[in-house]
Amino acid sequence: MKIALIAHDKKKKDIVQFALAYQPILKKHELYATGTTGSRIQEATGLNIHRFQSGPLGGDQQIGAMIATNEMDIVIFFRDPLTAQPHEPDISALIRLSDVYEIPLATNMATAELLIHALERDELHWRNIIKDRREKDKL
Repeated sequence: MKIALIAHDKKKKDIVQFALAYQPILKKHELYATGTTGSRIQEATGLNIHRFQSGPLGGDQQIGAMIATNEMDIVIFFRDPLTAQPHEPDISALIRLSDVYEIPLATNMATAELLIHALERDELHWRNIIKDRREKDKL
């Protein structure tokens, strides 16, 4: 599965810890991340990560484009709800796209752990059904 990893500045340490804890699961999947987040995870874990621009420079939108073309399966986005973000419209768009295209989205550690355990138990087969349905709708 294709997994996006994103974190606001005050949550980058948390997502690195998450990636370290779940490295054995994450390494079996295609990982994508916004710039600095991806760099920090890669340095700490050695995981292979496709890195986009940083969030404020368009990375959120690049991941959003993958969602809109049905090329992303899971988004793990550790948000900082207590700090104003200059690119809030991009963040809102990413969340909206996840809802529109039925992409599981975790915005905190608790939900991310639920998703990663479901992934480990191979319980996300429905994503393939959604992908197939969307491909048929294109025809």
